[in-house]
Order: sequence, then C-alpha cells, then structure tokens
Amino acid sequence: REEVEDRLPVSPSRVLVSPTKHLTLNINVGGTVYLLPYRLAVRYPKTRIGRLATYTDHSKKLDLCDDYVVQSNEFFFDRDPKVFHNIFNFYRTGVLSIQEELCPHNFLEEIHYWGVRIKYTHRCCRISFEERQDELNEQLKVQRELLAELELEENDSMFDHMTLGSTRRKIWNLMEKPFSSITAKLMGVASSFFVLVSLVAMTLNTVEEMQFKPSGRFYGEGVETSCIAFFTLEYLLRLASTPDLRCFVQSVLNTVDLIAILPHYLQMLLECFEDRDVHHHSGDIETVARVGKVGQVLRIMRLMRIFRILKLARHSTGLRAFGFTLRQCYQQVGCLLLFITMGIFMFSAMVHSVEHDVYNTNFTSVPHAWWWAAVSISTVGYGDMVPETNLGRLFAFGCISFGIILNGMPISVLYNKFSDYYAKLKSHEYAMVTRARGKVRFIKRAAKRIAECCCREKQTDVTENPGEPEPDRPEPGWKNWEN
Repeated sequence: REEVEDRLPVSPSRVLVSPTKHLTLNINVGGTVYLLPYRLAVRYPKTRIGRLATYTDHSKKLDLCDDYVVQSNEFFFDRDPKVFHNIFNFYRTGVLSIQEELCPHNFLEEIHYWGVRIKYTHRCCRISFEERQDELNEQLKVQRELLAELELEENDSMFDHMTLGSTRRKIWNLMEKPFSSITAKLMGVASSFFVLVSLVAMTLNTVEEMQFKPSGRFYGEGVETSCIAFFTLEYLLRLASTPDLRCFVQSVLNTVDLIAILPHYLQMLLECFEDRDVHHHSGDIETVARVGKVGQVLRIMRLMRIFRILKLARHSTGLRAFGFTLRQCYQQVGCLLLFITMGIFMFSAMVHSVEHDVYNTNFTSVPHAWWWAAVSISTVGYGDMVPETNLGRLFAFGCISFGIILNGMPISVLYNKFSDYYAKLKSHEYAMVTRARGKVRFIKRAAKRIAECCCREKQTDVTENPGEPEPDRPEPGWKNWEN
C-alpha cells in the first residue's frame, strides 16, 4: 500500500514529510508533484527520468531539469502535466498509453523530450494514433501549400521598401485581387473574355471556309494577335509589380500564363527563318527538308495554344481546386495509371494469344491489341476490334470487369479531397470579399459622417447670421436641434 501511494501524485506538503523521500524521485511537472521510486525509474536508463535516477553527478542532474528545490529535493520541469501523467504511468506499468484528446504533434514532442519512444504503446493504440497523425500531417501540408499560394496576395507590407512601391502595389492589386476594387473586377472579367475569344478564334481557324482571305492570311489572325498582346501586357504587368520574383517564377498560374503566350512568339520566329530559307535557297533539297521539319514544329506550336484555356484557372476556384487535388493525390493517380498499364499489357497479351490465328483478325500483334485493351478497361468500347473466339470473349469480359472495378476505386478519394480543397479556397475567397467590402463600407461611413459634419456647420452659420435667408427645406435633424 505504501508503494502504491508513493507512485501516485501528491501535494507538495506531503512531499516534505514523506518518509520514503530518500527512496523516491520528487518530480514537479507544471505544478503537479509526482513521487516515482528509483527502482522503477532505473529500468529505463536512456529516458530523461532514468538518467535523472542513475546519474550521481549533481550538475548533470541539474542539466536535465529546469529548476531544483533544495528544501524538498524536488526536480522541477516546465512541461505539460497532462502528458506527463501518461509518462508517469509508463514507468509504473511499462506501457505508454495515448489519450484521444491529445494533439499528436504535441504528444510526440513531449515524449521526445522525456526520451520515451512510441513503440512502448499497445499496437491497437499505435495504429489509431498513426492514423490521426497522418490525417493531421495531410491537413497541415494542404494548409501550408494553400498559404504559400496565397502568401503574395496577403503580404502587402513588402511593397513599402520597394522602388515605386505604392504604384506597384496598385498594379498588383489590380491584377491579383479582383475583389479589391471595381476596376480590378473588370480586369478579371476582361482577362476571361480575351481567353474565351482567343479559344473561339483558334477553333474557327480550323474551319476550311474561314481559314484564308484572298491575301492568304487567316481570318482570325488579327483577333489572335490582339489577344496575345493583351496576355503579354497582363504578364508583364504582373512581372513588373511582383513583390517576390522567386515566388512569382515558381507559381503554377504564372507558368501557365507564360506557356499561353510563348508559342505565338516562337511561331513568329520560326516563320521568319522559314521564309528566309525559302527565299534564299528555293532550289536546295536540304533546305526544303529543313523547312518541312520547321513546319512540323510550327504545327506543334499551334497545338500548344490550347493551353490558354488553363488561364481560366486564375479566375475559377473550381479549376484551381481540381489542379490542387491532382497535385496532392499524385500517389493515388500514379497507382491508378500503374494498374491501368498492367491491365492493358496483361489482357492484350491474353487476347492476342487466342485471336492471332483467326482469319482476317485485327489482333495481329500485342501492340495492336493495346488499343482494344485500353478502350475496354475504360469501358468505352468502340467496337472497331472485337474478339471472335469464345475464350477471347471470356478474356474481354474479364478486362471490362477489371475496368469497372478500377474506375470506381479513386472516385471517393478524389471527390472528398476536391470538396475539402474547394471549401478551403471558397472560404478564403469569401474572407477576402468580406474584407474588401468592409473597407468600402468604412469609406462610405466616413464620407457620410464628414458630410453630416459639414451640413451641421453650415446650419450653425445660418443660425449665427439671422440676416441670411434660411434654407427652403431644412433637415429634420435641424428642427429637433432647434427645438
């Protein structure tokens, strides 16, 4: 009974009169005093309490604690007593218990300070703790990346020590904060409008009736040039007004903006070289071949214009949340692509092995069967290639069933993460809108108060000068004040 009482927390008054003081460690953690027998502490000599019990040098003991009370031989630690209660029970029972209400990061920090390892917990408790820790780490990672993307929007103080700081701040707010003013909102609408116009012009240029004028130029070339000029001006204004060039270059949205305008200028440069080679070496066969390769590069450059649609992500919360979801779930997406690739290789080889001897078959080789396996796993099934043997049809049924199961696996994970990220982005956007409206309302209230003060001063002047005619329609507040 005395041994059990020595292990329980007691008040400082009992510590001073404890008859077993020379056999126990008096430990004060955050104001709560614990009595721990030496025989229990020395069982774990690598822990902080174990070293406190095994060291004979008093100076080394003082290095382990925050303070020492000579009168009661008490070692003081300025730590959380709630967590140390689990540490104290660990020395008594040999098992480290974990409370559900404790923060995983705080708990790991505390047990690291006391030198106790997480392996001393029961397996069931450790699995639950690691799940909560992984969930918390994922939330903190998402929060850090969201804050990193929105850091430039929030940190206006960086403009104070910059050249032309006030002007650059106005330009930055105009380009990056659409809710800061009506002009900034119109700028965002104009940017989205030009993106849509450029996409429509690019699409119509592929129509044969609208491709060429009598002069040989595209109908939509002027429209596309105007859109590129606007995108270039937009990018240069952002680049000139950014408070942090490194973050600006690393931003995904700014990279998308650069990709949207870069193909146009590369295309112009290649066309200049192509026209020069044709003009100077019109009969040279090598030059003709080189011009043909340049034409292929130009087609690729024209294809890259489709990336302009990604510029809408700057003004669309849903697109930003979708891109953020893909970046965060790259492991799940990678596993999905790996399973799809495995299924394509496996089922294409199986179907080819039973179909290649069939007369006039389309499964002439395994690479030819890849297309069939891909459309079957995706459950599209164009029908351009179908197995004819019974065993081949059985393999096709297995391929389709595998695709149905595979396509349903990542939906719940991606949807839950997308909903979470979308809600976080919308909450930040709502906070910015509320803050901007608060500033506008404050300005309006201040202007209204100034107008009321001016009106009262004018009415006071009329009262002091009775010779001047009174206003025809005095305000109700003036009548009440006069009465």
